[in-house]
Amino acid sequence: MSGSSILRGKVVIAQGGGPTVVINQSLVGAVLELRKFPGVTRVWGALHGVQGIIKEKFLDLSEAENTNLEKVAQTPSAALGSTRDRPDIKYCQSILNVFQKHNVRYFFYIGGNDSSETVRIIKEYADQQGYAMRAVHIPKTVDNDLPVTDHCPGYPSAAAFVTYAFAGLNADNIALPGVHIAVVMGRHTGWLTAAAALARKHNDDGPHLIYLPERRFSIEKYLSDVDNVYRQHGRCVVAVSEGVWTSCDSEGKEIPVSVDLMRVSGCEPDTDAHGNIHLAGGKLAEQLAKIVKHKFGVKRVNGDTFGYIQRSFPGLVSSIDTREAREVGEKAVQYACGENMNGSVVIKRIGDYSVQYDLVDIREIASKTRYMPDRFINADGNNVTEEFRKYLYPLLGINIPNIERLSAPELPIA
Repeated sequence: MSGSSILRGKVVIAQGGGPTVVINQSLVGAVLELRKFPGVTRVWGALHGVQGIIKEKFLDLSEAENTNLEKVAQTPSAALGSTRDRPDIKYCQSILNVFQKHNVRYFFYIGGNDSSETVRIIKEYADQQGYAMRAVHIPKTVDNDLPVTDHCPGYPSAAAFVTYAFAGLNADNIALPGVHIAVVMGRHTGWLTAAAALARKHNDDGPHLIYLPERRFSIEKYLSDVDNVYRQHGRCVVAVSEGVWTSCDSEGKEIPVSVDLMRVSGCEPDTDAHGNIHLAGGKLAEQLAKIVKHKFGVKRVNGDTFGYIQRSFPGLVSSIDTREAREVGEKAVQYACGENMNGSVVIKRIGDYSVQYDLVDIREIASKTRYMPDRFINADGNNVTEEFRKYLYPLLGINIPNIERLSAPELPIA
């Protein structure tokens, strides 16, 4: 992970993948920290991630005023713009050509799984070409699915959104009982959907059922579960990961697309240029609601899809998330410019809740996925455990919504 000498030259920093409400904290943390190192001649921000590097579209962040940067740090989404490009070897060779042309010696990429793989390829190709540079991946993803690290910046705030949203849906469902299904982001993992569990205060609070991609989704089991909950409470709130279309088990082994779910939806999922299946989104919620209504004749059945709103929602920002997103940006710079190291920054939890940061070999992170462990999912595969609640609670950095109920006797009618 370490190089032979401290380098002198320009820095390029970029943002990739899905934006988050705190991703700019990492950007600003890194930019301000870079100003402490004399070997850094200029700091350039690539517009729209690696696309901006290829097209040589940069902002000179060396000229950005601290006041402006601090306001940007409090702003959701990616201030530099992002990209979904997944560079191959040829693409990364072009990136390195740009770096050589402008004497870029430090590269920081804020992103998730694909971004970490980009960092790995670029650094390895630079080493093969004998071009001295430092490359560090700064973690970010609401999916919380990067390995090694305890959690990912961006996830706590998105999890807070999901918690609050389900607290509201549950309150609505008490007032007007029925079945309500809400679909949450999560292609391969259920970390974000699982956050719905923290909305519960009373024993009969929803979500009563939680379905994650780590367990094979069965229409028959789903209908049986909903029926049992509805018979018990006269209502049912369900949280579903969008990724139940394409499930993986807890060890990351792919499970074939749920044939029964495709059958009832009446469609075959499409794939994108990378072979990823386009997730059903609103269609999934719609079909899961339609099946319940058809099967049980429940009059009030609704389906919601949270969609992109949960990623960059500025109304709920975890204080823990804000602080740690800033610190991973600062630490990345300290490792690269101060300690002459390459790799990926990770967060390690200590005790009830404090953290320390470390740098690990990028190969431990790149293109790998961390799934929810078995101990976080109940035996029936339709809910989470208390151990998961204890894992997530300290990360929220906010009070769990206090949804109170009236406590007064009902008058007897003569």
